[in-house]
Amino acid sequence: MDMPLTVKTAFVEWGERLFYPGNRIVRGNHTPRLTALSFNQRAAAVRARLEATVLRRAPQVMVKVTGGGRGMGAIAAHFRYIAKAGRLPFEDDRGVVREGKEALRALTEQWRYGGSEIGETSTRREAFNVILSMPKGTDPLIVQRAAREFAKKAFAEHRYVMVLHDHQANPHVHLSVRAESKHGKRLNPRKADLQRWREIYAEKLRDWGVDAEATRQATRGEIRNYEPLWRTRARKEDRLILPSREIKLGAAAAKTRTNALVAWIKIAQALDASNQSEDRQLAREIVRYIRQTPVGVERVKRVEKERQRELPGIARPSPAAAARPSPILRKAHLERDIER
Repeated sequence: MDMPLTVKTAFVEWGERLFYPGNRIVRGNHTPRLTALSFNQRAAAVRARLEATVLRRAPQVMVKVTGGGRGMGAIAAHFRYIAKAGRLPFEDDRGVVREGKEALRALTEQWRYGGSEIGETSTRREAFNVILSMPKGTDPLIVQRAAREFAKKAFAEHRYVMVLHDHQANPHVHLSVRAESKHGKRLNPRKADLQRWREIYAEKLRDWGVDAEATRQATRGEIRNYEPLWRTRARKEDRLILPSREIKLGAAAAKTRTNALVAWIKIAQALDASNQSEDRQLAREIVRYIRQTPVGVERVKRVEKERQRELPGIARPSPAAAARPSPILRKAHLERDIER
């Protein structure tokens, strides 16, 4: 059944802000966008991501830069770590698979002299270490295949080596990427690049039949501030001087979360006004989803505190009443349904 025009319009206008924000400045291959598609295709693409996020709660891919070698000594040590001193097979950017200590030493020399020479030590990062991971239960071979296709697209101009680790709970692939490209340009990943990499990796997993999403933290209503690897290591070694903030603060983070919430509300309003029962049911699921996110929970707590201050004699609702699904939504009451 075709979607009503009002729903399609909301998906294209507000859904793209949730899943395909345009305020990213990324060199090279840009974040996947929908502008090349027709209006109907763009609406269908947004709906597919909405249903994956809200209804199926598709697993979120993890792409993390864990550091990088400042010199060939550190890079070679990382090679030995990810390949377990040659016991695990490793694959390079040409698709050549090797294993063993001698092969690792040959790889080290290839990287040392393949392009600008990399000294034993360096004042800058000469390689970046990337981890691609999926939750427990995902087929490790598909994780590896998707990682191979991801690397060919994301690092087409760079040397890289990849190793699959399937001996732990979460199957994951280690990628070591040479910072200097074959044309002399240097890799310098930023936050926008990481999100672009997540979306490419999720796309490659879906191509192999694995349900995967790369939804932004703001879209998921996340407020947790994830620590960089150096802070985690410093804490374990008792070298951390200042504790990190567990929650993302600041005007920019608050504005991003607010904008995402507004987009969710606009989409739910359009779905609730639809004459199709499937759309109205999706609107209810969106409200339920928002209320369960960290941002939604915090919003409910804040509103409840304000109500208690204004009406101190009114008892708080029971947990069972608070957990009941919202009734049929109305445009003027949608935000109150989220808070209730």
